[in-house]
Amino acid sequence: MEAELLGPPEELKNKDVLEIGAGAAQCSRWLAAQGARPVALDLSHRQLQHALRIGGSFPLVCADAGALPFADGSFDLACSAYGALPFVADPVLVLREVRRVLRPGGRFVFSVTHPIRWAFPDEPGPEGLSVSASYFDRTPYVEQDEQGRAVYVEHHRTIGDRIRDIVAADLRLVDLVEPEWPAWNSAEWGGWSPLRGNLIPGTAIFVCVRD
Repeated sequence: MEAELLGPPEELKNKDVLEIGAGAAQCSRWLAAQGARPVALDLSHRQLQHALRIGGSFPLVCADAGALPFADGSFDLACSAYGALPFVADPVLVLREVRRVLRPGGRFVFSVTHPIRWAFPDEPGPEGLSVSASYFDRTPYVEQDEQGRAVYVEHHRTIGDRIRDIVAADLRLVDLVEPEWPAWNSAEWGGWSPLRGNLIPGTAIFVCVRD
C-alpha cells in the first residue's frame, strides 16, 4: 500500500491507527516506527502468533472485522493492505464498522487486488494477457480440502461495487489509486511480471474519509 496515502509520515506521530486484516502486522510495524500507536487486528490466531514472533510493541487483536471490539471514535486512521475486505461476503458491514470506530475526519485507506485481474488467468507470460472470464461474474473463488470444506474463499467486487459499498457505509471516497508497475521491478511473482504489470493494473487503493 502507498504509505503516504495515510498522510505525511511526520504527521503520523501519536496517531491511533487500526490495521485490519493485519496478517503478520507488517504495516503496524512500519506505523510504530513513524511514532504512531497502531493496533493490528486479524481473524487468524495463527497469523497473529507469527506477528508476535517477529516482534513489535503494539497490541495484537484477534477479532472479526465485521464486529470490531472497539468503542466508537477510537482511531484517527485505519488501513488494510489486501486484508479482510476481499474475503467477506458483506463488505459494507466491515466498512460501517470501520466508520464507527473512526473519529470525525478520520481516514481509511485499503488496498485490494485490482478487480480487473479477475478476468485474466494468473499467468505472468503472454497467456496471462487474454481474457478468460467475465469481469462481471461475481461467483466467489473457492478452494476446498479433501473433505469438500472451503478453506479459502475470495469474493470478487467490481470497481463500481467497491464504490457503492463505500457510499452505502456513509464514507466519502476521496481518491482511487491504481499504482503503475515500477520500471525498476524486473521480478516475476505469481501471475505478475513486467510484461503483464505494464498493461494491467495489479492493485486498487481506495482512500476514504469519515465526515
